Amino acid sequence: MTVGIGDDAAVVEPQRGTLDVLTTDTLVEGVHFDQAFVSPADLGHKTLAVNLSDLAAMGAAPRVALLSLVLPDAMTANALDALVEGMLALAEQHGVALVGGNITRSTGPLVLGVTAVGSVRRRRVLTRSGGRAGDELWVSGALGAGAAGLACLQRDPPAAPASDTELTDCVEWYRRPAPRVRIGMLLGRNRTARAAVDLSDGLGDGLRQLTAASGVGATVDGSTIPIAPGAHRWFEHNGVDPLEAALAGGDDYELLVAVPRTHRRRFAAIRKLTRGVPFTRIGELTKAPELVLRTTSGNRPIPVGYEHFKQA
Repeated sequence: MTVGIGDDAAVVEPQRGTLDVLTTDTLVEGVHFDQAFVSPADLGHKTLAVNLSDLAAMGAAPRVALLSLVLPDAMTANALDALVEGMLALAEQHGVALVGGNITRSTGPLVLGVTAVGSVRRRRVLTRSGGRAGDELWVSGALGAGAAGLACLQRDPPAAPASDTELTDCVEWYRRPAPRVRIGMLLGRNRTARAAVDLSDGLGDGLRQLTAASGVGATVDGSTIPIAPGAHRWFEHNGVDPLEAALAGGDDYELLVAVPRTHRRRFAAIRKLTRGVPFTRIGELTKAPELVLRTTSGNRPIPVGYEHFKQA
């Protein structure tokens, strides 16, 4: 970095032989979070995490971030410090420099925006459009924790007792998700996956995004979808189909990747380097454009996932 915080703008020197990957996300109070059960430090962490997850899905190494804050009058200096500290802690973990941004006051809600920049070599970029019929579909980690964690917090009082560690893990994941930065970089460097997408808006949404961009369909085996144990129990206890909830819920921040069968050995090597994060094969891409979910009770449509804008 040539010029950092303190001037009118930051100046960053591109890494030799790489492309810049840019992403931005905005979280709005009352839409994406509720300060009644999410601390300022949690918000700082999550605001950066959602951007790092996008970079991971592109196979990019995160480098710098810009922060934009729209602060309500009621926000205190201590809360602002905690928010920035939460962001800086995650940034340090992934070698990201916070190089500047903007702060302004507002009579409206708290709004948090981050623009993040990563780098990747030209032939190592992962996109949603590279999938081909016959590619295997794999998903990292477990699904449903974010949605279950949010549902727990929205109860009055919150319904995640400290004695239930699996459910507490779901709440913690909702508050402070762990973007799969290292895994995305490994997949890109080894050119193992042909396509990838992050699951911020649920597996159902990720499947639709990847297949639409690649011009293919998909068949998914519902029995193989990895659901976080605490989330599975929570959904079942509250009369919700765990599979439906895991497909439609958001806040997973896992990676869905399409891997050619010819890359199985290469992908197996990657799975040994994920530091305990499992990968599960859930299906494959197909020539037919349909999205098919196979269950013990028959085939059924795949839920859409979180929709930012509903169709009229």
